[in-house]
Amino acid sequence: QVQLQESGPGLVKPSQTVSLTCTVSGGSMSANTPYWTWIRQPPGKGLEWMGAVAWSGTTFYSPSLKSRTSISRDLSKNQFTLQLSSVTPEDTAVYYCARAPSRAGYDYWGQGTQVTVSS
Repeated sequence: QVQLQESGPGLVKPSQTVSLTCTVSGGSMSANTPYWTWIRQPPGKGLEWMGAVAWSGTTFYSPSLKSRTSISRDLSKNQFTLQLSSVTPEDTAVYYCARAPSRAGYDYWGQGTQVTVSS
């Protein structure tokens, strides 16, 4: 069974950069599962797609976050990462990583990790 696990700091100060890592286990990142995705859910709000990296390394970003977001992958480590810069308290959310075999949807999700932006 494929599992995804988010890791990174849970508390970040405003203006800093959030760096999260998603580790894939029970399988490997390959062309058969091309999209590796970051999604977040602020408190009391719905899910927000942030962006994704394809197996090839091509990246896709939400227009509203593109200027602050960087996603990359390391196939040798079965990991992909999220960097969100210049954070504010509005970036406080549960952050999820997920895989998508196609644009139709996701088949596996991480459990999510809480990121709180506070001074």
